[in-house]
Amino acid sequence: MIADAIIVAGGRASRLGGIDKASVNVGDSTLLDLALSATAGCREVCVVGPPRMLPEGVISTQEEPPFSGPVAAVAAGAGALPGGSDAVLVLACDMPFASEAVAQLYVRLESCVQADGVWGVDEDGREQPLLALYRTRALERALAGVRPAGASMRELTAGLRMVDVTVLRAAQDADTWNDVNRLRKEWG
Repeated sequence: MIADAIIVAGGRASRLGGIDKASVNVGDSTLLDLALSATAGCREVCVVGPPRMLPEGVISTQEEPPFSGPVAAVAAGAGALPGGSDAVLVLACDMPFASEAVAQLYVRLESCVQADGVWGVDEDGREQPLLALYRTRALERALAGVRPAGASMRELTAGLRMVDVTVLRAAQDADTWNDVNRLRKEWG
């Protein structure tokens, strides 16, 4: 399966005091570096957010208008990718353990031929649409059916046939400093 990736890295991080969340360290790496490592098997990778230094070959773009939400970021990333992939891995940059789930997502999507995608589900049963592998055509159809700026990921995925993959700690994200400190302890 040929997959591209979109890393959503453009939020305001207001609960972290407005810093660039992607630059926060967990272990010896930034959250963005950890997200990039989770996309290692992808053909093309696009980081959506403010301009920043990225490894050579990684595509950079920003949602329009800036800070208009994750669906706008996914739409911008999808528009920046060259196309021709079977699937698109969509990751929030603030999930340092996401790489633990990526192989599971691929295996599950390949075994569920009728599914439009698969997403990580945490231990409380919450779906994580920003830790997901979508079939490219299904994601394109879903994006065509919403107005990206301000739309929620729930709106985007409402009409998709998604399959759950229990991923436990891979779904943990860094929204607050308490989250960051907890993730740093787990990483340690």
